[in-house]
Amino acid sequence: MALLVLLTACAKPDPAVMRQTHYDPWEEENREVHAFNRSLDRALVRPAGKGYTKAVPDDIELVVTRFSENLSLPGAIVNNILQGNGLGATTDTYRFLVNTTLGLGGFFDPATELNMPAKTDADFGQTLYTWGINEGPYMELPLLGPSTTRDAVGKTVDLFTNPLTYALPSPESYYGTAASVSSGLSARGQYSDTIDSILYESADSYAASRSIYLQNRRFKLGKGRDETYLDPYESVAGDPYEGAGSVYEDPYDE
Repeated sequence: MALLVLLTACAKPDPAVMRQTHYDPWEEENREVHAFNRSLDRALVRPAGKGYTKAVPDDIELVVTRFSENLSLPGAIVNNILQGNGLGATTDTYRFLVNTTLGLGGFFDPATELNMPAKTDADFGQTLYTWGINEGPYMELPLLGPSTTRDAVGKTVDLFTNPLTYALPSPESYYGTAASVSSGLSARGQYSDTIDSILYESADSYAASRSIYLQNRRFKLGKGRDETYLDPYESVAGDPYEGAGSVYEDPYDE
């Protein structure tokens, strides 16, 4: 893990290259992983998500999602502390206490009804960014999808930063994981049309996924429209995917 952080910190591409394209030196390998993830989604995750959404009532889906979010709050609190974000740590703590007590473990969300600030969604990838660790090359992870070397380290560390993992006995310590998986299937079913349009209808699903992930992630981290990270898919001529049917072919189409 320390070596990965060091590699990420040292992976500083030429800014001139970054202005032209995403830093993706492992594109060939990433495309292979993307093809695997697409196949897995088509065969398992997509049907399971749609089936889950149809079988489970909307109210139950919402309750499970709230429960999952509440159990993730202690991890966000730890990351806020590591980032020196006292306000975020405090508001997340209050939200966790209110929803755990008045909300019966997080099945309900009285904190929102009391107009308390929303969850910060702090993670260790964000913490590394706050510490000045470079984004590093883009990479697509098996099962987990789009990432960067910095965020890959963050996702690994986040498995161990939630205090509830150590505070709760077995099998209660696995409730959060089960709720997180259920919440993920719910999201896959609810946003099926949007996800399908990216994975199965775009001219190049790998490039589309990469661009969307990096833009959203950088926006969340406050990088915004930094000149070092101009979107290579935005041009004065318009959308490069317009009318792409005769120019671009999705290498993953069957």
